[in-house]
Amino acid sequence: MRRWGRTAACAAALTTVAALAAGCSSASSSSVVGGTALERTLPTDFGAPEKATLNVGVVPAMDSAGFFIALHDGLFAKEGLKINYSPATSSETAVAQQVAKNPTLDISGGNYVSYINEAALDHQPIELVAEASIMQQGAQTVFTMPTSKIKTLSGLKGKVVGVNAPGNIDYLLGVSVLQENGVNPTSVKFPAAPIPFPQMGGMLASGAISAAILPEPFASQAEQQYGAVPLADLNQGATSDFPVEGYVVTKQWAQQYPNTLKRFLAALEIGQEIADTDRAAVEQAFEAINGPQNGQVTAGIGAVMALDTYPIGIDQTRIQRVADVMYQFGLLQARYNVSGMLLPSADFNFNQFSSAGS
Repeated sequence: MRRWGRTAACAAALTTVAALAAGCSSASSSSVVGGTALERTLPTDFGAPEKATLNVGVVPAMDSAGFFIALHDGLFAKEGLKINYSPATSSETAVAQQVAKNPTLDISGGNYVSYINEAALDHQPIELVAEASIMQQGAQTVFTMPTSKIKTLSGLKGKVVGVNAPGNIDYLLGVSVLQENGVNPTSVKFPAAPIPFPQMGGMLASGAISAAILPEPFASQAEQQYGAVPLADLNQGATSDFPVEGYVVTKQWAQQYPNTLKRFLAALEIGQEIADTDRAAVEQAFEAINGPQNGQVTAGIGAVMALDTYPIGIDQTRIQRVADVMYQFGLLQARYNVSGMLLPSADFNFNQFSSAGS
């Protein structure tokens, strides 16, 4: 069964959030999950958000569905937060805006490979505060054009395979699947410059690249708009059910705005639960926020795009898996323990339920 039953996990999450405010008065709100009202309490001892307007940069891929639902359904607003969302070209560009001398982003959502690189190699003080997605069938795919002579992964030898940023999650998934299928990853070329996802389908169609690694909804968009055809699903072998995306802040930001962060996470978790159980809600939120006005998600694409699974909390073992595969394929020169970049459970209790239902 592709979808996890996460109602129990969400209940545990909300119980934990409520426990932070035991003995305090509260206000109630509800959201709809799979047609059933999901009641929850917003504990007032979270306190007023220290910063009520947040600039959030998120890669507009299906991995971010929980965030888009929380934004579209007003869950952040119910927590007293106004979200200024901007589509991130890549995780690297987003985190650079967070760690700059004058930061322009408060929170970003992007792939773990880029974030682990920032923490392990560049020693940036970033902190993973929530998981976003776990890859499923069709969520990350290698595409070619129907006229291409490339019919198997071995045909990629000597060819250029587009990824949206050098050495990122798509690169890691790609080289892992290549090796799994007997193709030396060093025999395949990857661009040195980033290629924004919205541009990649056009580059594939024009022949500027021979193949492209695309997540949803850009995968379905390339199929419908350019006739791209799948060459290989990346959800296989060592990268089956691979964790792809999460949300980060800087450690300084987390210390400066603890109430804000708690409220952001409380809303995000409801969004994650809805994303994991209600496909129609995912389609509606994604089409509303990243829709045709932005050249991306039409109703036709929304109806066919593959979804991930959307976990709640943080599972350290799962995130460590990313760092271990990065080391295996040379993205890290030494093994890296991810514990130092995870949200401290001593300050927030969200980690207590991170493995529930997983």
